[in-house]
Amino acid sequence: MKAVQKARISPDSAFAVQHLHAPHFDPNWHFHAEYQLFVVLQGTGTRFIGDHVEPFSPGDLVFTGPDLPHLWRSDPEYFEGDRSRQTEGVVIYFHEDLLGPALLSKNEALRIRQLLNRSRRGIRFTGHTQLEAARRMEALPALRDFDRVLALLQLLDLLSHSESCHLLAGAGYTNALKAEDTERMNSVHAYVMQHFREKISLEAAAALANMTPTSFSRYFRTHANKTFSDFLSEIRIGYACKLLLEKEMDVAQIAYESGFQTLSNFNKQFRDLTSYSPLAYRRAYAESGYPGTNRNTMQ
Repeated sequence: MKAVQKARISPDSAFAVQHLHAPHFDPNWHFHAEYQLFVVLQGTGTRFIGDHVEPFSPGDLVFTGPDLPHLWRSDPEYFEGDRSRQTEGVVIYFHEDLLGPALLSKNEALRIRQLLNRSRRGIRFTGHTQLEAARRMEALPALRDFDRVLALLQLLDLLSHSESCHLLAGAGYTNALKAEDTERMNSVHAYVMQHFREKISLEAAAALANMTPTSFSRYFRTHANKTFSDFLSEIRIGYACKLLLEKEMDVAQIAYESGFQTLSNFNKQFRDLTSYSPLAYRRAYAESGYPGTNRNTMQ
């Protein structure tokens, strides 16, 4: 599982758009030179953008800039071979030279220029913007010739005027990954996503990376911008958020199902990450879906 650096856009095309249907989304932590717009039409799981982690569900729409590591990791049940469970989405790739420096430097392109700059931290769109942008993205693969280009430009203009958006990666996040790092981080991500409901030790994670626990701790903090313990807590709390909104389970049951050994620790970690108690979170977001788990990313 190595970093995907291949060309995603044909040399004779202005950009690329794909309507994805698969048992699960690409499970590899990766980055690439293109800007990327991705909307989830079907499927649930955990989304990683730089140092940001939160659950995703249908309607999730995110814009990422060049070389920003990302991963939409489908929930474990999507890897179990159930053919009735599928994922679906639309993804768009384009280079900055789609517009060209001559246009981007002009006043008329100021909002687009600002949008592209903000995308380097990843942007999640919500509300009316998300609904309208998702509709346009679903229609885009059927368009041909210059109509496709016009539709993409209009989509970017829509996003550039939106106030219903949230920056994802931290302001100080920088991509320190190399190809060999993504392979190592993929191993850790895959292991955590498979076993987060069980007890996971730092020693076990370090062994996957072929490192000592001390070296792994330093390595993980450098590349993830957080400790391994914090990363594991975010995964568990994200899963707990999903259970709170989708299942009729009591809080204690959700805590243990999410990998926490004590209810008190679960309640503390949940409040630290979401600013809510579990029951208050359920009441606040039962109808609107996943609001995210990292309060520091709301802009």
